[in-house]
Amino acid sequence: MSGWLLKGLKTGIRTTLYPKVEERAPGVSPGRPEGGGPPGDYEWAYKIQRDAVDPGGVEKTCRHSLHIRVVDGGACGACLSEISQITKPYYDIHRLGFFITPTPRAADLLLVAGPVTGHMKLPLKKAFEAMPGPKVVMAVGTCALSGGIFGPGFASGGGVSESLPVDIAVPGCPPPPLAIIHGLLLAAGRKAPAPLRSPGAGGRRDAQ
Repeated sequence: MSGWLLKGLKTGIRTTLYPKVEERAPGVSPGRPEGGGPPGDYEWAYKIQRDAVDPGGVEKTCRHSLHIRVVDGGACGACLSEISQITKPYYDIHRLGFFITPTPRAADLLLVAGPVTGHMKLPLKKAFEAMPGPKVVMAVGTCALSGGIFGPGFASGGGVSESLPVDIAVPGCPPPPLAIIHGLLLAAGRKAPAPLRSPGAGGRRDAQ
């Protein structure tokens, strides 16, 4: 267990740096390749409730580690595909102290994708109630924020906020893995939220 750590310290390898080569594999992430974008190019996440993620609560508790419970609220699969990438070697959120947990009873953050269908409202609320406090809800993707192309309608709602108080929002259809990681870093108090700007004020067109 300690062998890889000692080897990394000896060789000076920094696993917190993303590869600098362009990503040529086909995918669904919008925008420029991860290796070719300037710093901060994928920092899209912002806070919904300014008092929800307070320095004396979650940010203090989760500054070193964060346990995440992922809930599919009726997503089409695109956002879930991007979420699944954050644990892969290319991004590896474990090096940042972030871990996916199978139970909400051990979760600090509830990560929700999808517009929240009628059948998922009760399971989502039960998962939220089972979490220990302080707790954070992060909505990932356009559908989780506003219902997207699925809602509001007879089968789904207008986003996670209709069922739970949302603290962190990550826009995008779907948002790339780096934007999702930025949301997690924001919840842990390690990154600043993205500035909310209109397209005419120089904001990113593909992040709005």
